[in-house]
Order: sequence, then C-alpha cells, then structure tokens
Amino acid sequence: MAMLMAVANYVTARVRSRKGQNTVEYLMMLAVIVGVILVIGKMFKPQISQIFNQIMTMISGAAQSVGSTQ
Repeated sequence: MAMLMAVANYVTARVRSRKGQNTVEYLMMLAVIVGVILVIGKMFKPQISQIFNQIMTMISGAAQSVGSTQ
C-alpha cells in the first residue's frame, strides 16, 4: 500500500508541473500496456503452461539423446 501511495504522490507532483506532463502520459501508457498483458496472460494461461511443458519435454529428450550417444 505504501508503494501505491508513493506512486500516487509521484504522479500528483508530476501533474502539477509542465515537465511532468510527459511522464504522466508515459505512466498511463505503461499502465494500459501492463493491463493488456495481464489480461492476455490470464486468458491464455492454460495454453502457455502447456507450451512450456512441451518445450521442457523436448529439451529433456534432446539432452538425453545427446548424452546417450557419447
């Protein structure tokens, strides 16, 4: 909660100055991008887990085949 208050105070201080206007715009864009990534990650979590498991299986199989030829 303290971190959230610190960010809110930082944003408020930047809003009051003209130099901070760009900073606030970038922070808002970053918040939107992070939100989109979180929503996409939540939607595709089962598929992402399955893909990582397949990759781990393929790597493990490749490592075993390399180890068995020597």
